[in-house]
Amino acid sequence: MAGVALSGCESTSSSEQGLNSHHYTTPRPDTLAAFGSLESPTNVALSAYYEEWQGTPYQWGGVNKKGIDCSAFTQIAYRTVFQHALPRTTRQQVKLGDKITLNAAKHGDLVFFKTGPQRFHVGIYVGEKQFMHASSSKGVIISRLDNPYWASKFWQVRRYSTPSLLVKN
Repeated sequence: MAGVALSGCESTSSSEQGLNSHHYTTPRPDTLAAFGSLESPTNVALSAYYEEWQGTPYQWGGVNKKGIDCSAFTQIAYRTVFQHALPRTTRQQVKLGDKITLNAAKHGDLVFFKTGPQRFHVGIYVGEKQFMHASSSKGVIISRLDNPYWASKFWQVRRYSTPSLLVKN
């Protein structure tokens, strides 16, 4: 019997999707955390983006609402919310932006995880130790950085220069 590792965005096989995971043994939030002003353009835009994608299933290499992986989720978020282009893969995304501490993280910064020797995962920080991402086992959700699984895999936070928010009036 072969074991299957759930590795997030850069998994080695799309057959991993849909499996139940031990990663989520603690309660998961289902709304964005309050961080600064709830009415700030960044919070409002990220909340709307999350509501649009929430529950979308994970699909390795996926780029739409039929299935999406973590790096496509962040890439589309940055293009939609910030009008800022990001590369397609987690490995490319982690090479850009400024590395910052988790204590300095703000809504919209990207959080990166090492989920295996050569596998990585990425999500969008939403305040109060929470991030939204395309989970390989649960689809697009909000998870906690202090969840034992994610805390053990946490790698770094990156901040990107974003020209402006795409806010519809």
